[in-house]
This record gives sequence, structure tokens and C-alpha cells, in this order.
Amino acid sequence: MIKAIVTDIEGTTTSLSFVKDVLFPYARQHIAEFVRQHATEPEVKIQLDEVSNIVGQPLDLEQVIAQLVQWIDEDQKITPLKTLQGMIWQAGYKSSDFTGHVYEDAARKLRDWHEQGVKLYVFSSGSVKAQQLIFGYSDFGDLTPLFSGYFDTRIGSKREIDAYRHIVMQLGLPAEEILFLSDIEQELDAASEAGMQALQLVRDADTYRSNHHSSFSDFIDIHISSL
Repeated sequence: MIKAIVTDIEGTTTSLSFVKDVLFPYARQHIAEFVRQHATEPEVKIQLDEVSNIVGQPLDLEQVIAQLVQWIDEDQKITPLKTLQGMIWQAGYKSSDFTGHVYEDAARKLRDWHEQGVKLYVFSSGSVKAQQLIFGYSDFGDLTPLFSGYFDTRIGSKREIDAYRHIVMQLGLPAEEILFLSDIEQELDAASEAGMQALQLVRDADTYRSNHHSSFSDFIDIHISSL
């Protein structure tokens, strides 16, 4: 019996285009201004200092900004960048520049599973803050009460088995009672190797359909009672 579900966001609960065509460009457009305005604030300064640590040498403010922009252009999954992006997106959500895209079928099924007593979690390469913002300011209202926890790259890469082993340990459940949902085969492989059950979401024709994971076009046809 499935007692917990861990879901990816991008390509699973949320369209790839929202992240790539709305969130990422918004962060790139505003990151220089944001960093200059908030550089002395403790939460921001920690992230800016971490950029220098990752690069391996002290950087002045403009060099940090240039490095962050480069990482955005390279689509790097680097924690200080993801954290700062989350701060920028929070301002965008609060000013109603956009709302968090969530597929209708995902919102409906997540509510159903929550009502059934299934614990829901998120594992995404975006920061925990960014995850909470998408669901907190979603097209269907605040969905954050549905979730029991969030995981980002601080727990490990989404394509590495150890990340899923750490999630299993934190959830305190047998791995076979946890279902992982994603559109990416390599992530599903890693979750399966950690003992979790795994299903693929195939939202569009560009998604590579796995030959060894069951796939679904939306959440509605996923029936956890049969797993």
C-alpha cells in the first residue's frame, strides 16, 4: 500500500514552459537589480558569499552578478542561484506578475490523495522556497496545506540513488510504500534503485517515454490502490 507520494514539479505537476518561459526569464531580468538592492541583507549576503566559495576566489558584487547570470544561461542547478531565484520569484508572485502553473488534474488528484490520508512531498531541483511559491500561489489557490514536506538538491542530485535513500530515511517508511512521480527516466531509475515505486508522467510529445516504467499522460489515471 502506498502511504506517501513524492512528486517532481517541472514536467510533472507543472508545465515545462511555465518554468522555462516565465520563471527563468523573470529571474534573469531582475537578478542584477535584486542583488544590488539587497546585497547587505543577511539572507542574501550568505548566498552571495557562497557564490565566491563555489568559484574558489573572492568576487566583487558585479562579478557575483555576472556569475549568477552565467549560471542561469547554463541552466545550472546550484544552490545559491536557486535560493536567490526563489527570493526574486517570491516578489513576482506577491506583485501578481504571474501565478504558479499547476495542471488541473494534478491539483485535483493531489487533493484526493491528501483526503485519503496519503502523505505528499515534493522533490525538485528548484529550491524549497521556489517549490512552496509555485504551490502557494497556484492557479488553484494555496495548495501548500496538502504537502507534508519538500526536498531540493541539498539532499542530493535527482539522478542519484542516495538522494532517494535519504528521502526514504526522512520519511520513516519502507521504500516500497513510497511512490515517486516524474517525467525523467533517470530520476525514476534512481528512485526505483532506492526501493521506491516510480511512475512516469508524459505531458507532451517531446518527453522520452520510458520502456521500463509505467507512464501516464496525467494524474487522473494513476490509481495507487492497484500498486
